[in-house]
Amino acid sequence: MELPAFTGELEDWSTLNGSIDFPELLIGNGASLAVWRKFAYFSLFDEAQTTKNRPLSPTELSVFRALDTSNFEQVLSALKNSIRVNAALTINSSSPRHRYFAIKEALIHAVRSVHIPWSQMQASSLGRINSALSQYQTVYSGNYDLLNYWAVMQAPQAFEEMFRGADSTFDVGNNDRQGKATRLLYLHGGMHLVKNIDGSTRMLTSSESTLLASFAINQLGDIPLFVNEGSSADKLKAIRSSDYLSFCYHQLARPKETLCIFGHSLGAQDQHLVQALKQARVKTLAISVYPHNPLFIQQQKQHYTSLFAEHNVALRFFDALSHPLGHPEVRIAITPAQ
Repeated sequence: MELPAFTGELEDWSTLNGSIDFPELLIGNGASLAVWRKFAYFSLFDEAQTTKNRPLSPTELSVFRALDTSNFEQVLSALKNSIRVNAALTINSSSPRHRYFAIKEALIHAVRSVHIPWSQMQASSLGRINSALSQYQTVYSGNYDLLNYWAVMQAPQAFEEMFRGADSTFDVGNNDRQGKATRLLYLHGGMHLVKNIDGSTRMLTSSESTLLASFAINQLGDIPLFVNEGSSADKLKAIRSSDYLSFCYHQLARPKETLCIFGHSLGAQDQHLVQALKQARVKTLAISVYPHNPLFIQQQKQHYTSLFAEHNVALRFFDALSHPLGHPEVRIAITPAQ
């Protein structure tokens, strides 16, 4: 199918949102980049190999190769299962245990090398994010960082709690809406989420100021739940292995009239999200584009249009800077020391 010619112009978000109601929002790494430009890294797995504090060793990398994955959650889960099986068979499990803690430590240092420190966060930025997110009925986040979690905690009454089970565990049988508050769903997990021994998902209850500092502390039972690497097929496999992530994904795939996409490239590694949107039979998509220059805007329009060329979807492209999540005042400057 021949694609139409595109202009380098973008709509204003306020004007577009004033004419069409968008009750749901999908956000990607561009929303995090709008706040902290160190989120511009491509791969956390690559970061873990090059970080100065605690890089992955050749032995630890061999575990990733053996499992044919770059996803930390999958590797840590496999090692934890090996430790439990060895213990049941009274086999010495010191090697997998050592690898487990070493890989987890490398993950911790990689995350901290790119994540904005709590001490650098500004209340005004968190307030803006909180206000922007609370305008929607449902927000789907493709990010694992703590920005949205921190923002929600500034005024949590505007958001619906999804972890209603004992010890803040997600209860698959108790997920009906309980009011009109915004529902925030983490499609790929998050740093504030961990996988319990039984495979269920628990939300950590540390305070905003300590959550990053205590992230993934070396307890064997707690595996960080975020799908940060791999192909789209690998990510979908990981999603299906989690009751919480499966629930979030199915919510995205439910039929909907409109959806706003902010800061999400929908690249090759996220084709499972494209498939969910096609399954949802969305009639109108509002998509943010950063106004670098007219040629970039045209290329972005062509990219998104090609994704939905065979589906009857109306695409509306708006200036990312005109959306509250992209407003220049949410950005936090990085000092030379950082």
